[in-house]
Amino acid sequence: MLLPADSLLGRRDAVGVIGVALMARAAGSSIARTAARVLGVPFATVRGWLRRFAVVADAVRARFTVLAHDLDPQLGAIGASGSSFGDAVEAIGVAARAAALRFGPVDAWQLVASATGGRLLCNTSCP
Repeated sequence: MLLPADSLLGRRDAVGVIGVALMARAAGSSIARTAARVLGVPFATVRGWLRRFAVVADAVRARFTVLAHDLDPQLGAIGASGSSFGDAVEAIGVAARAAALRFGPVDAWQLVASATGGRLLCNTSCP
């Protein structure tokens, strides 16, 4: 079975919706209830996304830092935000920009789903 490019394994919501919650948290928002209300998903769902991403954030940062440099060998160091969560989201953004420069417009969160094989928030293996 093929997984659509906008989906993650075991997640009902589109990766773009999950990405909005991850970006809000990386920007410093600690209010998962507000994000849940804005996104129209249960609070427990958003809280689960954020908790799972926090567990895999270091591996995500490493994977997308390598991907960004593979896509753009001239790319310099990716700045640190001070948190592993924020650093992971920043690495995703830099990789998406590098992909867009190389291939044209790309959806950052579909890139994430594809680059992780849908396993960004998977409980059984690291992306």
